[in-house]
Amino acid sequence: MPAVDAAGEFETIEKLLRPLAHPDYARGLADDVAVLPSRAGFDLVLTKDAIVEGVHFLPDDPLDTVAQKLLRANLSDLASKGAEPFGYLLACHWSPRCGWPEREAFAAGLAIDQKAFGIHLLGGDTVLTPGPASFSATLLGWVPKGDTLSRRGARPGEAIYVTGTIGDGWLGLQAAQGRLSLEPERLETLAERYRRPTPRLAFGVAARDMVSAMMDVSDGLIADLGHLARASGVSVSVTLETTPRSAAAQAWFENRIDPEAALEKLVTGGDDYELVMTVPIKEEAALKREADRQHLRLTRIGEVVAGQGVTATYLGREVLIARAGWTHD
Repeated sequence: MPAVDAAGEFETIEKLLRPLAHPDYARGLADDVAVLPSRAGFDLVLTKDAIVEGVHFLPDDPLDTVAQKLLRANLSDLASKGAEPFGYLLACHWSPRCGWPEREAFAAGLAIDQKAFGIHLLGGDTVLTPGPASFSATLLGWVPKGDTLSRRGARPGEAIYVTGTIGDGWLGLQAAQGRLSLEPERLETLAERYRRPTPRLAFGVAARDMVSAMMDVSDGLIADLGHLARASGVSVSVTLETTPRSAAAQAWFENRIDPEAALEKLVTGGDDYELVMTVPIKEEAALKREADRQHLRLTRIGEVVAGQGVTATYLGREVLIARAGWTHD
């Protein structure tokens, strides 16, 4: 369907985006700015991510799931800082495939996640582009003053934990592209995980006082642990066989001839949006109790040691991983 013309940009804002706007601070999306009050005793945390058709989502992905992936990738960044989400700014670059029904689907996806995660649209921009379609969002959240988590606090002797399961994002992309041979329900589960990841917001807030460093797994577990290790000036040691796998990922894994190579794909593929964290030994029991309270899988996968970089082992043997994960080059 051809792209909506320039006059349709105002209709997009009026009919699709204005109903999503924050009732108090977005000024009805009619004033070029949002005005936010300060919040005593809190720091405002901001993060921004962009997604591009053919790079971060597939050309035939429904636009409601594209909108949700955009928000959830950013919300995952807030989760990794222990932040409570507040609102977002949005930029839409509509390609020729983004006619009115596609824009309606995009807005519907935003509406679903606004309700799910307690956020509102604060403002932004929409433009036409010859393609590909791309979208960006700036998410805002609150953290008690001075309590924002970072990648820099890891210390030797601490444990490394990760939430949920690892590898479903990469497998989900393969499933969405028709590259996996699994039962239909497993393929559907994996594709859904790729298109609509779950940001671990509640756990990020609860873990704020129990972890020393935390970040989300977006580039790939090994790559993101490398980022954390560099920021903290330490080395991390990971045992690949303990990496948590979903039932669908386990079904795929069991059919691999080379389990070591299969595990390498799972820990470098990216798009999982789980939280990986370093935990002082005295806080491990409390962290596990919190995960149990939230019915969230939490797995110890390694430890922090003195040195530099990431060391991965499989059944006691060191594994050399050539490509740690996604790069933005």
